[in-house]
Amino acid sequence: MSAGIVVAGASSCYTTVAVEGFPLPYMPTCPPVWADVGVSGAGVHIARVQRRLGCDVRLCTVVGGDAAGAVIRADLVRDGLFGPGVVLSGASSSGVVLVGRDGRRMGFPHLTPVDGFAYPFGVLRERARGAELLVLTTARFVRPLVAPAAALGVPIAVDLHLIADPDDAYARPWLEHARIVFCSHERLRDPRAWPAALFARYGQCEMAGIGLGAGGALLALRDGTLVRVAAAPPRRVVNTSGAGDALFATFLAEWVRGGDPVAALQCAVLHAGWKIGHRLPAAVSLTAERLAALRAAAPPATSAGRWDR
Repeated sequence: MSAGIVVAGASSCYTTVAVEGFPLPYMPTCPPVWADVGVSGAGVHIARVQRRLGCDVRLCTVVGGDAAGAVIRADLVRDGLFGPGVVLSGASSSGVVLVGRDGRRMGFPHLTPVDGFAYPFGVLRERARGAELLVLTTARFVRPLVAPAAALGVPIAVDLHLIADPDDAYARPWLEHARIVFCSHERLRDPRAWPAALFARYGQCEMAGIGLGAGGALLALRDGTLVRVAAAPPRRVVNTSGAGDALFATFLAEWVRGGDPVAALQCAVLHAGWKIGHRLPAAVSLTAERLAALRAAAPPATSAGRWDR
């Protein structure tokens, strides 16, 4: 193990159900094309990816003492993620994902059981000792931890997912303290204009990444550099759930280890593309060696420019 990374976020028990497509017509009974149960959520997915890539990952999450919690705990133990940062609560988060034949997904995350949980900052502080990076997801129980975590002197990274406004009220703690900010393009009016708005408002932000879905990903650096990496889709897209988490997690792991943001973004796009070719993308991850071999065999198209011109 190498780079020490703390990941704070949700761990949920998800049921994934394959459907013919969207919109879904009403029927009283409809046997699915396929169905499966697994443990996902941004926290555990990011941690699982980074541990598989060789990082020393310390997961800070909330797990209930219910049946869903038993499934989650078993998965965390199996993946080597169960540790002092896993805090017991009354109930676990869960969810349902519907996946169409084209891979599009519709998620129903039920995070209410953990949203109001007061995660002890002292636990996060202890897990952060000697860490190189704090990955603080946008889970509600993580939000009160962001400002005090910034005082620990460890860089913070966040994926803000479907953000549209650089002054978003809910996202403000992360925007004010994160050095690395990722998000999806889906609600941005102009993805190329987003980095300029972000860098102008938040002086500590050093990197801004944008997942473009089928278009790949963008990465902007404060010095004006803009890199675009084309998508690397599998032969068949099965399930796009968690593609953004995979992109974000892989970028961070590769960047912390190697220090090259361009190579890290290439690896991130390749890993996300590989994952969406599987039924349960959050359950499968490449090792650093296999990912490096994939990049060597099929390097994704990459272009460079400027966001400040």
